[in-house]
Amino acid sequence: MDVLEAILRRRSVRKFKDREVTNEEVGELLRAMKWAPSAGNKQPWEVVVVRDDDIQEELAEIALEQYWIEGAPVIMVVCVDEEKAEHTYGGRGRELYGVQATAAAIENMLLRATEMGLGTSWVGAFNEGEASVALDCSDHIRPVAIIPVGYPDEQVQPPSRYEVTSFAHLNKFGEKETGQWGGLKKHARKAKRSTKKFYDSIKNR
Repeated sequence: MDVLEAILRRRSVRKFKDREVTNEEVGELLRAMKWAPSAGNKQPWEVVVVRDDDIQEELAEIALEQYWIEGAPVIMVVCVDEEKAEHTYGGRGRELYGVQATAAAIENMLLRATEMGLGTSWVGAFNEGEASVALDCSDHIRPVAIIPVGYPDEQVQPPSRYEVTSFAHLNKFGEKETGQWGGLKKHARKAKRSTKKFYDSIKNR
């Protein structure tokens, strides 16, 4: 599976099989996160791997009572170390660069999980303060995402997506109708056809 195929196959999975995710598999996900880019190579991410049933239940309640989360054999709570992110870059590092790096690490993990046949979901709706208490986080460790991980027990259809030309701008924001734009429009149409062809090919697998 190449990177583009992993991107196209990734889904938000909310139903998991009763099948173990091994420590070796978790290790592969952590290894993918390790190589994410970060400002100044600060690598400000921290990950709490949760297998304890009671803590999983607590996290589900904290996440606005999304109890489907408990169905995953593993929950990975990804945090940002705000002190590490702030070092060198000050407030901008704390408020932006650290979160950017952590998000990049999460996406690495989601794509590696997809390649391994695992299902994931990026859950951002939860009470950060309560999650910090549940996980005994230090004051400078901020939980930013709850990621349930397991083998999917559902087939999630591709969600709708905006066309590339609806969010791409040439040189300045809002500049779309130029003579140079035709190439991108042509490429976007070609990409749309190839994406549809890919989804048609895996629909019944």
